[in-house]
Amino acid sequence: MNANSEIFYADIEDIEDIVALLNMSYRGEHSRKGWTTEADLIGGDVRTDIKDVTAVMQQQGSVFLISRAEDGTLEGCVNLRKTTNKAYLGMFAVRPEQQGKGIGKKLIYKAEDWSRSHGCDLLYMHVISMREELIAWYERMGYADTGARIDFREDGLSGNHLRPLEFMVMEKDLHPKVRPANT
Repeated sequence: MNANSEIFYADIEDIEDIVALLNMSYRGEHSRKGWTTEADLIGGDVRTDIKDVTAVMQQQGSVFLISRAEDGTLEGCVNLRKTTNKAYLGMFAVRPEQQGKGIGKKLIYKAEDWSRSHGCDLLYMHVISMREELIAWYERMGYADTGARIDFREDGLSGNHLRPLEFMVMEKDLHPKVRPANT
């Protein structure tokens, strides 16, 4: 990604690329090129499919933000779904060989901007609780563990769990209160 890369809203024509990116970023051998792989936790090569991503894209209050390289290759994506004064962040991925180049941060910052501009006070996500390195990255980005846990059940689509898994709920206050400095 170069410094001039932009973030765009995805549309129906981007769905196949989004599916391919999510699958290569989280499942199978290709995902091991990046640090966000779930290949040691969930077996198989499929994280999602066209039907699933289409359904998410068509939900009320749902958008996908995407980043493309100059050659048109999809570099990253994130889905946002507004609910009342919160937005859910999901389907976040960066092409494994492009991880560590700032694409993820840029997408997160745009997701936070989008959420604020749509009246959201909080942005929250579900992260597999065993993903310590990823959790630490989100914490550096200002997200905190809420203490809530959600069972991660197999759904017949996203692969066989290789061990019992749960999600932790993380969130970020998009309007933090600034405390005056002690004088």
